[in-house]
Amino acid sequence: MGEWLRTVRGRATLAATAVVAVVLLLGAVGLVLALRAVLTREVRAAAQLRASEIATTVAADRPLTLADSEDELVQVLDPAGNVVAASPILAGRPAITGQSTVVDDDEFLVVSTSDGSGTVIVARNLDRVDESVQATSGLLALGLPLLLLVVAATVWRMVGRALAPVDAIRGQVDAISAAELHRRVPQPPGADEIARLAMTMNRMLDRLQEYRDRQRRFVSDASHELRSPVATIRQHAEVATAHPALTTVDDLAATVHAEAMRLQQLVDDLLLLAQADEHTLGRRVRQVDLDDLVFAEADRLRSTTALSVDTTAVSAARVSGDVTMLRAVLRNVTDNAARYANGRVAFRLTENDGCAVLDVDDDGPGVPPAERSRVFARFVRLDDSRTRDAGGAGLGLAIVAELLAVHGGGAVIGESPQGGARVTLRLPVQERFRRSEEGSSA
Repeated sequence: MGEWLRTVRGRATLAATAVVAVVLLLGAVGLVLALRAVLTREVRAAAQLRASEIATTVAADRPLTLADSEDELVQVLDPAGNVVAASPILAGRPAITGQSTVVDDDEFLVVSTSDGSGTVIVARNLDRVDESVQATSGLLALGLPLLLLVVAATVWRMVGRALAPVDAIRGQVDAISAAELHRRVPQPPGADEIARLAMTMNRMLDRLQEYRDRQRRFVSDASHELRSPVATIRQHAEVATAHPALTTVDDLAATVHAEAMRLQQLVDDLLLLAQADEHTLGRRVRQVDLDDLVFAEADRLRSTTALSVDTTAVSAARVSGDVTMLRAVLRNVTDNAARYANGRVAFRLTENDGCAVLDVDDDGPGVPPAERSRVFARFVRLDDSRTRDAGGAGLGLAIVAELLAVHGGGAVIGESPQGGARVTLRLPVQERFRRSEEGSSA
């Protein structure tokens, strides 16, 4: 019984049957009471009519004949209240008082009518009323349990049919493991709650499969990228061990240091992307002068490369964000532009439609239109023939997209007027900062 009540089907059947039972019981009690009231009213009306007929006969001094009947009792009283005529059963008995009486274990309903010549009392037997009520009660007592059984069986079957898809979904979900995320739950026809549940679960499985596949690709690509600096360090160490005369400590240290820095940068990038996937990137939001960060990146580029760097189109723009994350965004975009530029990089910073818009142009080979959305994915290099030193690990623009998304912004790649690629960054500008600047300038 306990196991049965732990199922939705059992609880729904029990609840529906209980509700119907209460309603039927109340209806049955109401029906019996109403039936008794109606039958009693009919008996009272018949007794009242009979009393009026006898009173008319007595008033007209016509002979009065009272039958010896167990269903009807009559008493005629004079003005002084003495019994002057009565049914044989009531012979010698005092006048009946009250609205009901019991004679020979039978209950009678009593009515009376009076005029100046006396009072007529008529009592009608209620046995037939009781018999009708008992018969009706017996039928209800027999029919209600049968009706409840029908209701319970119907609810049990209907709920079972309604929950059958849920059992199928449960069985399929129970069989799905991490290695079988391609499986989907059966979707019943229609658009009811269970069908919507199945669609929702299938969409969830689609997301899980996509996430699993992305994680596998991520792990595979990360392993491949990490293997390269480790292999380089190992190779130089083995050469230095086997042929000490062919290398120096300074050369080995420089190689190890360069590869270690490359390895550290790759690990840091992977950690940042993992935090972005887990939505655990913490931001320390404050007002940031984006133009100052742009000028700082431009100065760094001038000091570390021979490129021509143009910042004449950079205007003031202030945003709300984490300065470390925004600096990382600009560093990755700038390094990407410098990596492929032939000789020139240009910055342009404006405000448009409540956003700070930064364009970073280069005069390199550009990005084909079909590849412009793919370059923001992880470990994507448009030219696999590039060396890793020249092309990077393919994480820079992926980090840019993640950090901008945290700030409510975004990035797109287009064609630069210089013939190369244009990376456009958009970051929302806080209105209160703009108003405070306007107030201070006024």
